[in-house]
Amino acid sequence: MPNSPILQPVTIGGLSLKNRVVMAPLTRSRSNNDGVPPEFAADYYGQRSSAGLIVAEATNISSQAVGYAYTPGIWSDAQVESWSRIVRTVHANDGLIFLQLWHTGRISHPDLQPGGDLPVSASAIKPEGTAFTREGMKPHVTPRALETDEIPGIVADYRRAAENAKRAGFDGVEIHSANNYLLEQFVRDSTNQRTDRYGGSIENRLRFPLEVVQAVTEVWGGGGRVGIRISPATTQPGETPLDSDPNATYGSYLDALNGFGLLYVHAIEGVTQQTRDASEGVDLQALRRRFKGAYIGNNGLTLDLAEQELAEGRADLFSFGRPYLANPDLVERFATGAPVAEAPKAYWYGGGANGYSDWPGMNGPVPVRR
Repeated sequence: MPNSPILQPVTIGGLSLKNRVVMAPLTRSRSNNDGVPPEFAADYYGQRSSAGLIVAEATNISSQAVGYAYTPGIWSDAQVESWSRIVRTVHANDGLIFLQLWHTGRISHPDLQPGGDLPVSASAIKPEGTAFTREGMKPHVTPRALETDEIPGIVADYRRAAENAKRAGFDGVEIHSANNYLLEQFVRDSTNQRTDRYGGSIENRLRFPLEVVQAVTEVWGGGGRVGIRISPATTQPGETPLDSDPNATYGSYLDALNGFGLLYVHAIEGVTQQTRDASEGVDLQALRRRFKGAYIGNNGLTLDLAEQELAEGRADLFSFGRPYLANPDLVERFATGAPVAEAPKAYWYGGGANGYSDWPGMNGPVPVRR
């Protein structure tokens, strides 16, 4: 296993990685009410710096973007300062870290919105399920459709978030255009029923996400340190119906993204936390071939499966989510064939350092350099 090609150094674009293992973005809900990550988050990320690349947890670009209690932001100075400490710790441990930029759109609740306002979306279509608020789980509500003249302001929020991520010292950013959050709510015709320039045709539905990509890549001097996440086949959260023609819609999306020279596309393969099988009508490999940058595979991967996918040319990098919860030294466990621990679900969301930054490695606590 130490000779596994997944564990060998690789260069992707202009980025030199220690291995092909990516720590996937994992929402853990440990931040305070102001969206500031805790001090012990530096330990959590520093312990996991043996990954070739860390993609930090989804991070709200504005107060309006918040859809879950206790999730971090990147719009205030206090948030930037806290993220800066985390980034310095990852760098001190020879790691690389990107920040995922997030707006949840309709997957929110008035209790989480400034002034108790309605969440916003492409169209006023209610998601199924419940929202995680500071008072517990509450049913989702019908969102408010964004006015046409509001959209440039949200693009500006993404631009500011990208600037703040750069100021915090991140090595790059990942635009969260997956999991049926705001950008994907515009992409899919199941959640976008607009009649203005941001709705109707594929070109119109892609307009807002591509405006975001343009703003973010301008901040970062091109696409060489920018990735994007997509999920053509997942219905979660919100029990969100797929696009009526995913291959056409997401194929056009990837064609357009090629014009920005993005470093990678990070694809959720199948349905989040459920299955790797893509729904009928979604050809992930055909989509993968449309994209000119690197491809990160995700969802239910094992080392053996990653090796098979690499050998077949199906992906370049491989992101692991849940295995990183209880295994800060996941790369070392892969290298030695050691067992991979499972984190009880009670520790996934909310709480303090317990079940977050206190998981031991194979040989006790994982040391973190400062």
